[in-house]
Amino acid sequence: MSKFKKYRVGSKFKLSRIDPDDTSFLLGDEAAERDALDAMSLELDELQDLLHAEGRRKLLLVLQGMDTSGKDGTVRWVFARTSPLGVRVTAFKAPSEDERARDYLWRCHAVVPRTGEIMVWNRSHYEDVLVPVVEGWIDGDEARRRYAQINDFERLLTETGTVVVKCMLHIDKDEQRERLQARIDTPGKQWKFSMGDLEVRTKWADYQKAYQDALAATSTDHAPWHVIPANSKRHRNMVIAQLLVKTLRDMKLKAPPPNPALKGMVVK
Repeated sequence: MSKFKKYRVGSKFKLSRIDPDDTSFLLGDEAAERDALDAMSLELDELQDLLHAEGRRKLLLVLQGMDTSGKDGTVRWVFARTSPLGVRVTAFKAPSEDERARDYLWRCHAVVPRTGEIMVWNRSHYEDVLVPVVEGWIDGDEARRRYAQINDFERLLTETGTVVVKCMLHIDKDEQRERLQARIDTPGKQWKFSMGDLEVRTKWADYQKAYQDALAATSTDHAPWHVIPANSKRHRNMVIAQLLVKTLRDMKLKAPPPNPALKGMVVK
């Protein structure tokens, strides 16, 4: 049985049953955990080299979560030793006027990974079945249509060579309060704080419900969701790093066969 199974969103999924304080993947020693994460980051770099050399497939990592859940930190730590030549990151903000003039998936399809590339989406197309639902901009029927469209979009990606890994970084409301307060109290981090974060925080329960519904409707065999307990930043990083390493290993990547024309060649 996969050790990630308890975090995978299945048919009987309830977000409330995932404990944000879970630290099952930690080793109990911070130095050992940092060494393990460093080793996994190096292996990710080697696996990405193989992904590029193979030249047939790609990997898309989708990161979602409430404000302060650690999407930026995940990218910083998990890919700390991975070549930036093989990893590309896109952060999705509120849609621009140009983007709003098109369908909501348009801006996503424009930044899908290239062959041989690992692509990370910091937020994603899932914002369009979270914010509009909570704010009442779309009704339940439209939300369900979007769930189906997202499933079809991700099926298109997987059927054309993209492996999709989707992680919801799960923190609780008290942890968010502490992280927001730390931003306010630290002058060097105040730029990360927005008054809008407090407005969104007042709708915490509504967002938890929106996440519950969206994850349950869009966790498929071709693109499953994993809910990552993320009150512990080290635990969050360890789980996602191991999930990515396992995913790439399971792809059984292989470099192209040796070129017979190079046999015996000597560079002078």
